[in-house]
Amino acid sequence: MLRYQPVPCQGVMLTRVKSEASKGGETTAGQFVRDRILSAAFAAFTEHGYTQASTLDIATRAKVSKRELYALFGSKQQMLVACIAERAKRMRLPAERPPLRDRKDLHAALVAFGSVLLAEISDPDVIAVFRLAVAEADRTAEVAQALDVYGRKAARAALQEILEQAQSASLLNGADPDRMASQFMALLWEDLMVGLMLGVAGRPGPGEVRRRARDAADAFLRLHPERDDAPLPASRDRGGAQNV
Repeated sequence: MLRYQPVPCQGVMLTRVKSEASKGGETTAGQFVRDRILSAAFAAFTEHGYTQASTLDIATRAKVSKRELYALFGSKQQMLVACIAERAKRMRLPAERPPLRDRKDLHAALVAFGSVLLAEISDPDVIAVFRLAVAEADRTAEVAQALDVYGRKAARAALQEILEQAQSASLLNGADPDRMASQFMALLWEDLMVGLMLGVAGRPGPGEVRRRARDAADAFLRLHPERDDAPLPASRDRGGAQNV
């Protein structure tokens, strides 16, 4: 329960909020304000462009003071980076993935990665960020740079980690992981991104996302066979345990 008590500060009566909430409640409240600011910033960026969006407009939309806004985010650029980083988090696969024991596991990992990437990047809010980066390219490179670091490079690094793990397990040949990542991305997206950017293609549904990811994984594994010295995989029963 919140109690409001006026207190003097340099001759001005200000309102001090005394909260009886726990620390967990305070954290939740702080996160709520932060999320509200980011939502307002994203709306301002997409409506006016990064350069023209003002911190006053963002503070007004978020219903906070500019002082509170700058206390949480030191600059407009930090708000932009946070907006993109928050969306990039959704593209990350679980930190602890099961080891890749055979090509079936690798196929499943590629399908899972492709499904997450397609579902998240095709989100209208994310496509709006890409459009913003293109629209602002002649005025500032900050949008594109933030999108590249926290979006494209983060997703690519996750894919390369899967491919390098597969190579270590002799499930892929010795091709360059960076080049293989480019090939998988091309197979996954085909011309969908262009259609989304132009607004002539709709966001794919769960069924199409799964199909695209599965087709990309199938084609990729046909392009990149196992290493010649790969060990024979141990057979597994239906529960996934190895038969001895």
